[in-house]
Amino acid sequence: MGQEIAERYQDVLAKIEAAKARRTQVPKDAAVTLVAVTKNHDTAAMREVIAAGALNVGENRVQEAKAKFAEIGNAVTWHLIGHLQTNKVRQAVKFSDLIHSVDSLHLAEAISSEAARIDKVQDILVQVNLAKEDSKSGVYREDLQETLQKVTALPNLRLRGLMCMAPNYEDVEMCRPLFREMYKIYQEVQDLDLPMSNINMLSMGMTHDYEIAVEEGANVVRVGTAIFGPRQY
Repeated sequence: MGQEIAERYQDVLAKIEAAKARRTQVPKDAAVTLVAVTKNHDTAAMREVIAAGALNVGENRVQEAKAKFAEIGNAVTWHLIGHLQTNKVRQAVKFSDLIHSVDSLHLAEAISSEAARIDKVQDILVQVNLAKEDSKSGVYREDLQETLQKVTALPNLRLRGLMCMAPNYEDVEMCRPLFREMYKIYQEVQDLDLPMSNINMLSMGMTHDYEIAVEEGANVVRVGTAIFGPRQY
């Protein structure tokens, strides 16, 4: 099992490099961070992917992540990538190095308050709902600049960039225009004069579409099934 995880992890890394080489609108040498999504996989699987070289792990659920953090600790960088409810913020801020899914000013305010309470500067990404899907959270494009200005005015937060999820199209190529548009938005945000920010992360792409996301400018991808196989429910 460990060898399989290691081989699949290296295979994903190789596919990322190949996708970078196919870039046409984005610098080919821009680095990409692979976040190994360990949701519903045990700490034994986590240790295997860490042994294979993984430095970043992603979790969707606060309770599951909290239990794993108690075992794994700071051996890796912890990414919280799932929807975060305000009543889970206190626990999330304790272990999360980067929260990808800040989808509202209200949530940002709750994170800011908790980070201030424990004297931490919490790195965050703001989630953008570019396709305006009812099934997904996130800030609409037309509201993004105002939201970012308000978020970056809050204490104890550091805006690192943007996150998005593409619709789950049967034809994965249909994701490409959205990813391309998201990269343009990311560039526009980098040009804004926002306080308390270091905007250098565009998190987009999962197991089914990460190669296209990388081709179109993603520098953080969130991959689970392609590394670990089907989830252990």
